Amino acid sequence: MTRLGCDYSYTTQKDAVSPVSADVIFASSRFPNYKSRTKKSNLENSNLVSMIEGFGDQQNRASVSDLANKFEKGLAATAAAKLVDEGKLQDVASLEKHVLLENIRAALESLRVHAVGKNKDAVEEAIAMVESLAFQLTQRESEFVQQMAKIKKLASFLKQASEDAKKLVDEERAFARSEIEKARTAVRRVEEALQEQERTSGKQDVEELMKEVKEARRIKMLHQPSKVMFMDHELQALRGQLIEKSKYSLKLQKELEISKQGEKDTPDLFEFDGTEALGSYLVIHLCIDNAPELKDCSIQWYRLTSEDGKKHLISGATKPIYAPEPFDVGRVLQADVVSDGVSVMLTTSGPIDPAAGLGNYVEALARRHDTEFNVVIVQMNGSDHPSESIHVLHIGKMRMKLCKDKTTLANEYYSSFMQLCGVRGGGNAAAQAAFWQPKIGLSFVLAFESERERNAAIMLARRFSFDCNNIMLTGPDDRAAQKTT
Repeated sequence: MTRLGCDYSYTTQKDAVSPVSADVIFASSRFPNYKSRTKKSNLENSNLVSMIEGFGDQQNRASVSDLANKFEKGLAATAAAKLVDEGKLQDVASLEKHVLLENIRAALESLRVHAVGKNKDAVEEAIAMVESLAFQLTQRESEFVQQMAKIKKLASFLKQASEDAKKLVDEERAFARSEIEKARTAVRRVEEALQEQERTSGKQDVEELMKEVKEARRIKMLHQPSKVMFMDHELQALRGQLIEKSKYSLKLQKELEISKQGEKDTPDLFEFDGTEALGSYLVIHLCIDNAPELKDCSIQWYRLTSEDGKKHLISGATKPIYAPEPFDVGRVLQADVVSDGVSVMLTTSGPIDPAAGLGNYVEALARRHDTEFNVVIVQMNGSDHPSESIHVLHIGKMRMKLCKDKTTLANEYYSSFMQLCGVRGGGNAAAQAAFWQPKIGLSFVLAFESERERNAAIMLARRFSFDCNNIMLTGPDDRAAQKTT
């Protein structure tokens, strides 16, 4: 009996603990390591240990401070998106951990059924540890969910803040660029103003220096006459002597004509006075006391050609004084004086002589592209001009221009409507004045600095006009010659 009972007890105990070896060791702080003599027990125990050790590994998580540091570096949006992706991966890993714990618990429950004695206590202790671990896992998942909610909220805030900061930076950058452009524009304006001031001041300094040099030369010439000044005075004296000789010659010619004609019953009422040459003027004056006054007489000047002696009326020449112009050189001048039905004809003793040296002077001016003459406007459109300021008459190869500083009064190309001649009448200054009509409806009477300048300007303009458009500039109602004078 006793042996049979023992055999039964042994058999039952052996069947109950056959899957677990007798040398199992349980530790209080970790899962027990099962050592079995059979291959099946070793395989199950090794799988269980690897699953528990894999469950014990924890992953590193980004904290809020790390996210803030990344925001300061401009990586907030990228870090927030990365955290959201990591949260999704953590959810999947948590689900896998729960499944793993359930599998471990099921394995331990099946093991507890067959375990007895100390082995059973160790299995129950392991089950308690698994349940504690499951509770801790659930608690940590709850904390993780709360932390992820905060992180998502913070990530959304940081993303919005990053966009606002980027927008603010773009606005500030645009404003800075605008301010920089304004500053550059202001700097350019200041530089241009400084350059203009330097140019103006430099030009003024040069002009003042030139004026001082001219004044110094003038003073030096006054105190120390040069050879050129001596020759100029000598030339003026020779011209005066030539004029006197010419007058004396004319007087002798008139006396010779009177002696040839014999005595007359009635003496001449009028006669010419003046040099019959370009640059001078002729005056009709009374020969006897009982002659009629010239203001009560009708006067008309004519121009006679030397070839056929044909008489051409000089339009507007109805005054006792007439200054020959370049067109009169080589021609005889005649004046008809009519008083109370009596007509007196006065004629120059010969053709008008050219001015000495004027041709060479005009040739020198013709080499220039533009020549300037200082003039004063005496009349404009037949009315006296109130201002006596100096203007500049430009005579170029294509056109003529009258201006003062930056104000232009006339600027016309040579055409058939343009007229230019000497003033026909006037006082002693008639030899220095010229009539100019740039176009129809606009005319000027210009006074030049000297007779030479006036005649040179007329000859130069006529030459350029003829060379440019084959047009001869003449006075009103004049018949242009085929060749230049």
